[in-house]
Amino acid sequence: MLFLTSSRLSLSRARLSPCCRRTYIGSRRSGNLSPIPSGPSAVTQRARPSRCHPTRAAQMVPGHGSRVYSTAIHPLEASAKTDNPVTHYTPPQTGLIASLPRSWIPYAELIRLDKPTGTYYLFFPTLFSTLLAAPMATGVAPIQVLGTAGLFFTGALIMRGAGCAINDLWDRNLDPHVERTKFRPIARGALSPPKAVLFTGTQLLAGLAVLLQFPSQCLWYGIPSLPIVVAYPLAKRVTNYPQFVLGLAFSWGAIMGFPALGVDLLANQDAFLAAGALYSSCVAWTVLYDMIYAHMDIRDDVAAGIKSIALRHEHNTKAVLTGLALAQVSLLGAAGFAAGCGPVFFVGSCGSAILSLGLMIWKVQLKNVNNCWWWFKNGCLLTGGGITLGLLGEYATQYLGLYDSTGPSESEST
Repeated sequence: MLFLTSSRLSLSRARLSPCCRRTYIGSRRSGNLSPIPSGPSAVTQRARPSRCHPTRAAQMVPGHGSRVYSTAIHPLEASAKTDNPVTHYTPPQTGLIASLPRSWIPYAELIRLDKPTGTYYLFFPTLFSTLLAAPMATGVAPIQVLGTAGLFFTGALIMRGAGCAINDLWDRNLDPHVERTKFRPIARGALSPPKAVLFTGTQLLAGLAVLLQFPSQCLWYGIPSLPIVVAYPLAKRVTNYPQFVLGLAFSWGAIMGFPALGVDLLANQDAFLAAGALYSSCVAWTVLYDMIYAHMDIRDDVAAGIKSIALRHEHNTKAVLTGLALAQVSLLGAAGFAAGCGPVFFVGSCGSAILSLGLMIWKVQLKNVNNCWWWFKNGCLLTGGGITLGLLGEYATQYLGLYDSTGPSESEST
C-alpha cells in the first residue's frame, strides 16, 4: 500500500483528532491531489499497515474515474499521542544496566536485569520446597540445604531471563502498542528476532548446565516445565486466563526441592502430597499477584486485543483476589500438614501469608498504575519472605530437636 508524501500537502498532526480523516482525489502520476468530502457512498478497502509506519496507512477509494487516497490516524497511534507523553527511547542513566557497555544494554533489558522482582517470584517456590523437604530428607546438613538454595537462585535468574526473551519474541508485534512495553529491545528494533533467538538458546543451555548440578532425577522433573514456559505468551491470545498458564510455569520449582534433596516423590506418599499441595498453593499465588500486575496494562490490552484475567474480572477483582488468597493459604497449610510440620510453620508461614495478602488486597489501588506496581514488587518480599521465615524456623526447630520432649525420662525420675 502506498504511503503518500507530497510537497503540496501540508497536514498538521496537531489539527487531526484521533478519528479524523481527510480524503484526496487525483492522479498518482501527476501528483495533483485535491481534498474531496467523504460520505457514506464512498466504498473503502481495508487499510493495511504502511511500511513506513505501523499505524499509519493510505487507503484507496474508487470513485469518479480516479484513485482516491486518504491518510488516517490509527486509534492506537492517536491513543499514544494523547496518553503516552514519552515518544523516544532514552538509555538508562543510573543503575546496573547503565554501567554496562552500550552494546550489552539491549540484552540486559531483554532479560529484565534491572527488574529482579520476577526472579524473586520464580525463586521463592524452589526455596519453599527446599525448606519443606529438608526435614523429610535423611542425612542432609544445613550447608547442603544452603547450597541447593543457591543453585536454585542461579537457575531462577537464568530461566527467568530466558522466559522474558521468549515472551518478547512472541509479543514483538503487540509490545509496540502498549505503553509499558513499547521500548523493549525487540519492540523498538534494538535487537533483531534472530539475535534474540540465539541469545535465548544460550540461556537455555546455561539453565541446563545448572540443572545438571542437581541429582539426575531432577532432570526428568524439570524438563516438562519447558513447554509451559513457551506456551504462556500464546495463552494471552486464546484465553482470558493466561495467568493460570503463567502460574503452572512459575510454580514448577515447588516440586523441584524434593528430588534436589534426594526425596523420592513417587516412593514417599507424604512428600508427594506435600509437593502437590505446595505447587497448587504457588499457582494460586502467581495468579493473584499477576492479576494485580495485569491491571497496569488494562487500557492498552483492550486496544491491542490482549486477554487477561484483569479484563475478564475488572469489576470484581478484589473478590477474585480474596478467593485466590484463601486458596493459597489453605493449600500451603495442607502442604505443611502432609510434611509433618509443627506450630512454627503454621504460625510463621501461614499466619504471615494471611496478614500480608490481606493487607495487599485491602490497600492496592487497582486504577493506579504506580500503586499496582508497588504492591506487585513489595508484596513479593512481604508474602514470600514471611513464608520463607516460617519454613526456615520450622526446619531449624526440627533439626535442633526442639519439638522433642525435654522432660526427664521415666527411668531418670525413678
